[in-house]
Amino acid sequence: MGIIAWIVIGLLAGLIAKALMPGRDPGGLIITMLIGIAGGLLGGWLGKVIFGVESIDGFFELSTWIAAIVGSMILLALYRLFTGGRTRRHA
Repeated sequence: MGIIAWIVIGLLAGLIAKALMPGRDPGGLIITMLIGIAGGLLGGWLGKVIFGVESIDGFFELSTWIAAIVGSMILLALYRLFTGGRTRRHA
């Protein structure tokens, strides 16, 4: 897959993960995209390690999207775990 495909998958997977796990999460569009890209890499790696399958096959493959969304949800859960639900207060 090309860099544009990774950006699109990252953005959409990050948005879907945030929608499935409502709450206060980091950042805007760029952070969401980065979480989605990192989630795709994490999900692909976990799919390969746990199930022995190539999870990141192509842009239109269902396994690619599932891996990216699940990986993004894992990253969001880890973010919430380490921040403990802290929020910034604007003065």
